[in-house]
Amino acid sequence: MAEAPYLVGIDFGTGGVRVGIFDREGFPVIFEAEEFATHHPRPGQAEQDPDDWWSSLVTAMRAALAGSGVSADEIAGISLDATASTVMAVDAQDRPLRPAIMWMDVRASDQARRIEETGDRALKYCGFGAVSAEWGVPKAMWLKENEPQTYESAKRICDCADWVIARLTGEWAGSINIAAAKFFHDRDEGGYPESLYGAVGIDDVLEKFPQPVLDLGVVVGGLRTEVAQELGLKPETPVAEGAIDAYAGALGLGVVEPGVLALITGSSHVMIAQAAEPIHGQGFWGAYTDAMVPEQYTVEAGQVSTGTVVAWFKNHFAGDAVEEARRRGVDPYDVLTELARDVPVGSDGLVVLDYFQGNRSPHTDPLARGVIWGLSLSHGPGHVFRAIIEGICYGTEDIFRTMRGHNFQPRLNVVSGGPTKSELWMQLHADVSNVPISFTRVGEAPVLGSAMLAAVGAGIYPDVHAAAERMVHTERTIEPDPARHEEYAFWVDRYIETYPQMKDLMHKSVRHVEGAHAPSEAVQA
Repeated sequence: MAEAPYLVGIDFGTGGVRVGIFDREGFPVIFEAEEFATHHPRPGQAEQDPDDWWSSLVTAMRAALAGSGVSADEIAGISLDATASTVMAVDAQDRPLRPAIMWMDVRASDQARRIEETGDRALKYCGFGAVSAEWGVPKAMWLKENEPQTYESAKRICDCADWVIARLTGEWAGSINIAAAKFFHDRDEGGYPESLYGAVGIDDVLEKFPQPVLDLGVVVGGLRTEVAQELGLKPETPVAEGAIDAYAGALGLGVVEPGVLALITGSSHVMIAQAAEPIHGQGFWGAYTDAMVPEQYTVEAGQVSTGTVVAWFKNHFAGDAVEEARRRGVDPYDVLTELARDVPVGSDGLVVLDYFQGNRSPHTDPLARGVIWGLSLSHGPGHVFRAIIEGICYGTEDIFRTMRGHNFQPRLNVVSGGPTKSELWMQLHADVSNVPISFTRVGEAPVLGSAMLAAVGAGIYPDVHAAAERMVHTERTIEPDPARHEEYAFWVDRYIETYPQMKDLMHKSVRHVEGAHAPSEAVQA
């Protein structure tokens, strides 16, 4: 099998599955995608049917093989990434007992609060702060307390990627990436924290979790014969342990050494980095033990609203720019960028706080809201557009300052996502944080990351370091401008000072609005 020239990476995102076939050097041969639906039984809930995942995978895989002309014999290995915590209850025949509870589902908010109240040392992974209702342990608690029959009948409580790999191979195992980042697993402390699980009355779930917990790229098993026939692949093709989608994306960007940080952009910003030592503190998640690379630690942080704020301004307040773009046959963002390009550093005193949907890092405040201050009659659309982008960059730097306060120094940011198309935006990130910004050849970083894990499992490369060296290719790097960085330091300080000044007012106004919009008792009845 090691002589086969191609690798398969599979990415299970929120809206569908994406299959990529790559050669050993990381060059993509083909991508194929298939969508599946998310269902929302009640407000705050989100579920998917695992059978939809599987049928979509079969369709996408067969399309990729047919479209590429690659034969089953030419596939050296397979791995995958998926959303997490997308929690499942599975019976003894490996069949789901109910729809999967998606990562975005927040029905377990009460359970998350009770986990936080334990004060257990395992909460270092969330900076001893708020526990997210999105995480796996609160959802497992919710199942036990609200669907006890399902919970008791479940032979396994697992995540999306665990179940798919088990269906591919017939073998069960857990991913160190999912276990650490979503279920508090800490290999330095002996694994899952029994004290935390016991404190909230769910220590029996430890018997239901997939075992053993494997490092990324370790072979779980060979492709089952009947599954191989269904997918159009060769039986016994090695299937390697996979990762959470964002973390696979970080691998696909080459984040395998301490100090390198993946800045994954889009509607939000996600930051994933490697550290040589375990660091824990308020304002970021982790550092997770061995979550991506053995004997390293992974830190994560994020900004909830980034690309969405830029789109909000374009859609609601940039009608003239949109109309000009239509006349010229260009993208509206190109027109807005032209207006913003020559606006001076700091947008002539305009500061934007990007908390339009709350703050994930470093404050973890769902009641925080966006702020625009410093407006004068001299400001135009170009000022506001640039100030929004600068504010997003200030938010990233605020997170970096928090990390630096715990002896982690980001020295290179590798970026992916839609905003990377904006040269202005990326240059501002480099200037504000005084860190180079690199761009890799393959934009489909999660699929490539999974293919890299497949290459390790197939024995093509001995570890993820070697796979990254051969399969991730940097195309160019934007260097920071030291003079502009010095100018931006003043405005970053003003940005950081804004939140504590406005926090109480934000909370009061949000609670007032929520109360005004709450249904009356008569309506509820």
